[in-house]
Amino acid sequence: MNYLWGGLIIISFIFAAINGRIDETVAAGFDGAKSGIEIVLSFAGIMCLWNGLLKGAKDSGLCTLIKKALMPVIGRLFPRLDRESDAVNYITLNITANLLGTGNGATPMGINAMKELAKSCGGKPSEEMCLFTVMNTAAFQLIPSSIIALRSANGSANPFDIVAPIWICSFFSLLIAVLCVKIMFLFIKNKKISREGGL
Repeated sequence: MNYLWGGLIIISFIFAAINGRIDETVAAGFDGAKSGIEIVLSFAGIMCLWNGLLKGAKDSGLCTLIKKALMPVIGRLFPRLDRESDAVNYITLNITANLLGTGNGATPMGINAMKELAKSCGGKPSEEMCLFTVMNTAAFQLIPSSIIALRSANGSANPFDIVAPIWICSFFSLLIAVLCVKIMFLFIKNKKISREGGL
């Protein structure tokens, strides 16, 4: 990836030199860097807010209540996991963070959940690992705070008007992703059973 970006920068300077627009290219680079810092700072504020709320929810026991509310769904999606395991705890926190739209705020819980899931799979991706990966990638966002912050930072007149479309898109993308994983592993299990039966 570094080579790709480096190559694009070099190519842009070559074409800028050919067209006699080096000054404009350099100015655009500085403007882009300035805009990038401003956007990052606007994201940092909203990320700090939601990470702080998530930490408070964890310390106050709210995450335990959320875990109990989500457990019927998690239990059906991950039937082989112990409901009191660290993996389930991290999965619940990750889902909670994604529901709040914290973006990168969900990453630490996701990494810890994957580490716990990897302990019992013998180095191969298990059904639980694949399912959790697609659930984290195609997460349903109840409050898409990162996108709202980005729209607000760029001067949107109504940064919240994308909430309903995001609910619809994220719900169906999550549903399709989960169904695909379940169908894929059902196909793998049936294929394995048929092979063992043939032997």
